[in-house]
Amino acid sequence: MTVEAMVLEAPGTPLRAASLPQRELAAGQVRIRIDACGVCRTDLHIRDGELAEPKLPLVLGHQIVGTVVESAAGLPEGMRVGVPWLAWTDGECRYCREGRENLCDHALFTGYTVDGGYSEETVADGRYCLELPSGPTAVELAPLLCAGLIGYRSMRFTDDAERLGLYGFGASAHIVAQLARRQGRRVFAFTRAGDDAAQSLARSLGAEWAGAVGEKPEELDAAIIFAPVGELVPEALAATAKGGIVVCAGIHMTAIPSFPYELLWGERVLRSVANLTREDGRELFRLVAEEPVKTSVEVHPLGEAGLALERLRSGRVHGAAVLRIRP
Repeated sequence: MTVEAMVLEAPGTPLRAASLPQRELAAGQVRIRIDACGVCRTDLHIRDGELAEPKLPLVLGHQIVGTVVESAAGLPEGMRVGVPWLAWTDGECRYCREGRENLCDHALFTGYTVDGGYSEETVADGRYCLELPSGPTAVELAPLLCAGLIGYRSMRFTDDAERLGLYGFGASAHIVAQLARRQGRRVFAFTRAGDDAAQSLARSLGAEWAGAVGEKPEELDAAIIFAPVGELVPEALAATAKGGIVVCAGIHMTAIPSFPYELLWGERVLRSVANLTREDGRELFRLVAEEPVKTSVEVHPLGEAGLALERLRSGRVHGAAVLRIRP
């Protein structure tokens, strides 16, 4: 039996449609029929060769929503699950023992070091699958598996900051804005100059201000940088009050330019977010089950995965791009 998928043969090359042999199921794994898979900027970084040493050939995609159709892991067939970026950890290193499995030196990652979700089905370690709520559609849930999870983890690191700046208003920021407003925070959205669509989306999701990077509507208590642009680091530090926090949420960023110490002084904090933990996922989906998050999605069929990546690259996706694998 074969499985239809979109495959990356080498960095910098277009994805190609392929019929792949169905993977064998090992102990502890589940076979998942994929309904939808989000398209993430990290996929673009892998495709462009900006993240080193991917598995090749590779099926991209780490925002997978699907149904368990075969299980050797104790998960029931028919269970609705999500497969996130974190695919496996050793459970033994000091990071895993300390509850920081996101930093495991031997971790495997979905759609990077193991095959992902630009496919009709996938095989995953059952321990790293997340049970999903039944209400929202697969297309609506897919962006939460990375954009939502990384955004949620990033927001946690801003402590109780009231005035929260979001730099780059795409897949992650449009989810974080809603979560932040539920907590009573004030949201300020910074986009490329002239990006009226993103600014309008931000305001519709509760941002009290949306404008171009470089504008300074009000001093911030914290900022999250979602755009992979190093020049935004000194920009965000300059916009943040003393004692404030700047979080870099991306897995890849262009070089950060030098900046005067005065931008950091005043007990400002600059930190990154790396990957996610399973507990992040359980917490987020508990919140979503209680009160759904509205995701703004642009839907493509599996065969248009390459087009979706190019639209993401050019900034034409407002919200999140998702591949619908099954109706």
